[in-house]
Amino acid sequence: MSIRRAFGGSRLGHAHAITVPTRPEPWLRGPVPGIPPALQPVAHALQQASEDVSAALAAFPDPRLWERPAGVASVGFHLRHTAGVLDRMATYARAEALSPDQLAALASEEPPGSETAGALVAAFEAAVQAMLAHLRATDPEILFEARGVGRQALPSTVLGLLVHAAEHTQRHVGQLLVTARVVAATPSRSASGSPTRP
Repeated sequence: MSIRRAFGGSRLGHAHAITVPTRPEPWLRGPVPGIPPALQPVAHALQQASEDVSAALAAFPDPRLWERPAGVASVGFHLRHTAGVLDRMATYARAEALSPDQLAALASEEPPGSETAGALVAAFEAAVQAMLAHLRATDPEILFEARGVGRQALPSTVLGLLVHAAEHTQRHVGQLLVTARVVAATPSRSASGSPTRP
């Protein structure tokens, strides 16, 4: 929630709007209960991403989830992909291989689907909560243990995987927020990016 306040000052005569938060952002609210101190920034970043997505997509129209203005990734893809990456990073952090279901989900992230915006946001939120639970269960003593990523077992650590989960989520949510605003401000287009026809 926020309070919007307008004020003048543009030489073009436009009013400028600024957002005054009604409460601090997650990183300024203190520690997240149960999460080790070293992983607090990861938790705060995930909380911020979750709150931003919920606020931005509260009234997003389902038929426009898969639109790709200027060829960028769709809102639907960002939601599916970020949820999937959170799940996969937790799996690698546990030193486990991806399951057939996880591999199938990875392969189906991009094609347009029939999910509603509410369902995709709920799936993303569930993935965030699952990662927060994983952080609570993580022993700080193992943060620098080596972990392999993917079929090639590329080198990382437990901490590297968890930090990547946070920064990757923030990066995609940032792109999602811009795409959602562009889509909302333009005429309806097909999932391929072409204008829809009557």
